Amino acid sequence: MPQPDRLPGTPEFRIRLPQDGAEARGWLLTRFGGNGTNRFLLREGSLVTAEEWPGLGRHARRSRAELRAEGALVDAPPVPGRPEGAPARWVATRDIECNSSSAAAALVYGYDASGPESWRTDEGHPLSDYLSTGWRPPHKAWLVRGSNVSGHNLVRQLWLAEGFVSLSGAHLPPLEESDPTKSALRRFVEEGYEGAASYHQKQGLVDELHAFLTQMRVGDTVATYDDDRMYLGRITGDAVQTTSPGGLSNLRRSVTWRADGHPYDELPGELRQKLSVQHDVVDLTGVLDALDGLAGEADGTDRAEAADTLERAAPKELTLPGISEALAEELLVHDRAWLEELRELLLDEKQLVFYGPPGTGKTYLAMKLAEHFGGGPEQVKIVQFHPSYAYEDFFEGFRPVEDPETREVAFRLTAGPLRELADLASRDGNRHVPHFLIIDEINRANLAKVFGELYFLLEYRDRSVRLTYSGDDFPLPPNLFVIGTMNTADRSIALVDAAMRRRFAFVELSPRTEPTAGLLARWLAREGRDAEPARLLDALNSRVDDADFAIGPSYLMKPGVYRDGGLERTWRTKILPLLEEHHYGEGVDVAARYGLDALRERPA
Repeated sequence: MPQPDRLPGTPEFRIRLPQDGAEARGWLLTRFGGNGTNRFLLREGSLVTAEEWPGLGRHARRSRAELRAEGALVDAPPVPGRPEGAPARWVATRDIECNSSSAAAALVYGYDASGPESWRTDEGHPLSDYLSTGWRPPHKAWLVRGSNVSGHNLVRQLWLAEGFVSLSGAHLPPLEESDPTKSALRRFVEEGYEGAASYHQKQGLVDELHAFLTQMRVGDTVATYDDDRMYLGRITGDAVQTTSPGGLSNLRRSVTWRADGHPYDELPGELRQKLSVQHDVVDLTGVLDALDGLAGEADGTDRAEAADTLERAAPKELTLPGISEALAEELLVHDRAWLEELRELLLDEKQLVFYGPPGTGKTYLAMKLAEHFGGGPEQVKIVQFHPSYAYEDFFEGFRPVEDPETREVAFRLTAGPLRELADLASRDGNRHVPHFLIIDEINRANLAKVFGELYFLLEYRDRSVRLTYSGDDFPLPPNLFVIGTMNTADRSIALVDAAMRRRFAFVELSPRTEPTAGLLARWLAREGRDAEPARLLDALNSRVDDADFAIGPSYLMKPGVYRDGGLERTWRTKILPLLEEHHYGEGVDVAARYGLDALRERPA
């Protein structure tokens, strides 16, 4: 039986409090509160927390105090089996009318919270699904696919010729609302498509119908795709429901289409990424500037206005700063062309790996180049791989997280370093700024396990993939660069799989080739020190039969080496143990072959 003042068509909602499962229940009212949203009725018998957290607003604190004083909130009676030390609860002795669902959620939680997301149905659907569309940007953009609707190319046969865009809705009942809520559409889809679609298909259909019928507005930009060409138009009419052969196009919006399409190969990369998202309706508002630029380019009625539109809409070009003489000198690279080649590799490939023996400065060089190209350390994130590193650590996964207010621990979807950096790089205003992820010891993890579906994105930056955990359609932004380091003494480069080799450029840093070969000598000259350590290192490496176990110069580029006895100490505790490991079980007298005395007597 409908309750007085209850918003028609809406169910009862609940909030379940942590630790003891206490519940509050209520429903939306037809009356509106002071902020323009529906008021909310907290039902008699609802349990609320007695604690108040620092995030609770002043109005909510006053309201809770007044309700306590009136006797509308009283101490809840003891509950058998309730965990010892569980937080105190109050119980509502009458129905309490709140200004909004968020005000009711703050009353229940003891801290400010979003009512549309906090209140849920018994099935877990949020209250927001039962509200009419709120504020949205005045101009949005949409991709609607129609080149293969049950085998029919509606773009070519109907849309462009007759001036509309459509969705199939063969199993939907007559829609009485002009802007149906998501909850209403979910009910229609559940009933109409029972047995005709899977659970996930029905979920996707609800989202697409809600976007087409409720989110789209007259004046929005619409795009579609056919025969490797993208067509642009402007929505000119509200959604209408009609009949069509096979129900293929019975939900329609009139559109004024531009005559000429745009070849796929000439589209901006960020737009091609969006076109790869596998949904029939895709929100393109994030690339609206690029679409406006294409529209202005195609409109020949006002060339000056088109040029102005292009100038405003064209994104800043992504580039990497050139190699300065000062940077080459700081890095002690005698040939600046070598550094310029690294810059070109990054621009072309987006990811590269420095590989070589220990002590060759791989990580130092990666960090310096990343900070130079990115404009500072703010655009650089560094991680180190290890054998237990996984996709969940690197990209995203469910991890135990403590709520700072309730102190409850729950598994929440948490972003890893790559997801965080990718989200930062793809923000508006950041897309022309290079961002760098440095992966130290990249060959020490199971790369296929760590990268997962991201392997595909390393090669195809203009595509997106559906993520394992969040289900988002995710692209790697073109301004995100990856530099890895690989210690060949730890694991041979030959063990790197073919997929990794194809996606990364590999640059060797070896004590036997420049720029690493002469690095120590140049450093000693700059520091005004004797050149003997460089001669000793060259003599040592000439006796090492395996290039992967050569000794890099960074061992001898530390201040402690040049204090009294420092060179001998470093040789004995840092360098000789590496060579002992290399010759383990061979019966080689390492000190006699590689010790300082041996090298000084008969330098190679």
